[in-house]
Amino acid sequence: MPALRNISPAEAIAAAGARAVNPDVLPPLLSFSTDSRTVRRGETFIALRGERFDGHAHVLEALARGAAALVVEDAAAVPEGAAALVVENTRAAYLAFAGAARRNSRTRVVAVTGSAGKTTTTAFVAQLLSSLAGAERVAATPRNENNEIGVAQLLLGMPDEAAFAVVEFGARHFGEIEPLARAALPEVAVVTNIGDAHLEIFGSAERLAETKWGIFATGAMPVVNARDEASLARVPSLARPVTWFGVQRDGTEPGPLEADRMVLVLRAIEGDCLAVIGSQSGLFRTQIAVGGEHNRANVAAAAGAVIALGFAPAAVARSLGELVLPPGRYERVAVRGFEVIYDAYNASASGTLATLESFAREPAQRRIAVLGSMAELGTDAAALHERVGAAAANAQLDYLLVGGDHGTDVARGARAAGFDADRIVEYGDNASAIAWLRENGRPGDLVLLKASRKYRLEEVRDALGEAHAGR
Repeated sequence: MPALRNISPAEAIAAAGARAVNPDVLPPLLSFSTDSRTVRRGETFIALRGERFDGHAHVLEALARGAAALVVEDAAAVPEGAAALVVENTRAAYLAFAGAARRNSRTRVVAVTGSAGKTTTTAFVAQLLSSLAGAERVAATPRNENNEIGVAQLLLGMPDEAAFAVVEFGARHFGEIEPLARAALPEVAVVTNIGDAHLEIFGSAERLAETKWGIFATGAMPVVNARDEASLARVPSLARPVTWFGVQRDGTEPGPLEADRMVLVLRAIEGDCLAVIGSQSGLFRTQIAVGGEHNRANVAAAAGAVIALGFAPAAVARSLGELVLPPGRYERVAVRGFEVIYDAYNASASGTLATLESFAREPAQRRIAVLGSMAELGTDAAALHERVGAAAANAQLDYLLVGGDHGTDVARGARAAGFDADRIVEYGDNASAIAWLRENGRPGDLVLLKASRKYRLEEVRDALGEAHAGR
């Protein structure tokens, strides 16, 4: 476990508006733990509340394990004689403490958010910085831990030698990105896109866009998708010049961009190139090995962020060939004589459309798409699933398997777009999809698995792999 960054009790009280209980026995420096089972002697235990847990029930355990102080919402939970900080909300206080530690740090922070591709882009930025500056000098958000708890853990856990930190910002409610930005104080901020994820929770596309745009609240250098209409509409509100990113194919124009701003574009001209237009103009040969045409935009976003930090485009271009996708993102697996592309770590409508576009470009004797449903789309869910079905109809598929809560909507959209109903299979559960693929899959097939995480399409991937291993 890395050495945690400490702050003084005075800094903690000021950051969180806390009230001290038994301040005379507070440790001179505070380092924090949120787990009573692993708290170390001398640490301060933060009693977080969640849907299925309440840290206040474990303060005695934390003290027994050596916790020197507590952070609680309820002063009645503090045993007699124990030192504590009483706050209104322990989750918010945890982030506030992290912000105080961040302000004492010289680490240069890159923040990433977006409706799709943010985890992949975060991983790519971290990989590029590790290649260019050394892995020991880079800290990054682990395992998609992108809420206030994950961000606080990263900021408080950065080793002293970390010159760079790459922080992923996620949001499940309106306005949640700005507090993360105010804690992390990013120097560079990337918005991969503004799509349709979690519309059921946000209530509208405008509220979603406003939330994502909170990443720029502290004046970070913006890195923005030149192909994303929602981002283009909001760029005039930014006070700083923008680093644009995008994918340019042969013979296409970069987009409606101002000439005095840097434009970062990946394109294929007798092989891959990194094109930079602006103060560091140039065309740099490179090689991109990651799968999925849509992931080239994530590569471009990461390259744009690193160039915005001041790294030379030529050096960045040389490092692009080393990039690898995080697990569960367009992951290619050989099973039962054919291949599966597992891209079901999560799914939004915009992300699914991009994946289908990439899948249509893949060489294969037959293409089969298994599309589970997408979650948290609110009142637009049926229409968005129909749109996905229409895209599937135009994705050069031989068969389309649809399932989940909105499988019938996907099927309806595909049929309306002209896809043969005889080639649509509506499966009731993953076992049914597995059985169909086992019976009908054949050598040369390429199968796409895409759905929101709740539908657990890894069960399909793993079952087909097990059958292959047993042959």
